[in-house]
Amino acid sequence: MYGFVGAGALTAAIVEGLSTEVAEPPAVLLSPRNRAVGLDLAGRFPNVEVCGSNQEVLDRAPVVVLAVRPQVGEEVLRDLVFRPEHVVVSALAGVTLARLREWIAPATEVVRTIPLPAAARRQSLTALYPDHPVARELLERVGGVVVPDAETTLEAFSASTATFAAHLDYLTTVANWLAAQGVKQEDADAYIAHIFGQLGQSVSRATSLTALTEEHMTPGGLNEQVLGDLRRDGVPDLVRRALDRVLARLRG
Repeated sequence: MYGFVGAGALTAAIVEGLSTEVAEPPAVLLSPRNRAVGLDLAGRFPNVEVCGSNQEVLDRAPVVVLAVRPQVGEEVLRDLVFRPEHVVVSALAGVTLARLREWIAPATEVVRTIPLPAAARRQSLTALYPDHPVARELLERVGGVVVPDAETTLEAFSASTATFAAHLDYLTTVANWLAAQGVKQEDADAYIAHIFGQLGQSVSRATSLTALTEEHMTPGGLNEQVLGDLRRDGVPDLVRRALDRVLARLRG
């Protein structure tokens, strides 16, 4: 049985992955936060139940997933009574193990994780630290896991996920440029979504992103021209500096 404190998009993705087309899905208890999401999940999956309070989730579930916003994490968790035997799986970005242990005492078994929206399709490669059999079992139900060698390294994984919106904005820029050339906006959006969606399938199978990049350009070709322009304009350096700032924020 898994209990979730917080019922936003991340919780919804994990619960969908745990429950969709699964012969024996685990029992899932949801907190009443964002009740609309919880009721939708409970209405679709018989293994899901919305509890009357966050404390009820803790009272009934031996494994608790924390999925509230980091900004309200302390406020929410300090009002709850944890048991020493609880296993706590945290998805609170930037909140260290030391701080989490303060908030969930007397529970001590806590794991930090970075679940991804692809958990809904059981395709999330989830970074976690430290490794823990209970957390691993949960996360392998919705994809795979990767375990960095230190908590500070986990923060770098977290920082890398801060590029989602920027990547999508890049694709939006390309689609809007295409529309400016006279293509209907809906056709431009559909075309760019399609070609990069197909490229994403190649990315998901790649063992080397550098090698994949080389495969998608030929000497003197158009892809090489655009990549060269972006590199000369300092785009990679801008990305690295932005990631450095995110990492510094996560590490406090």
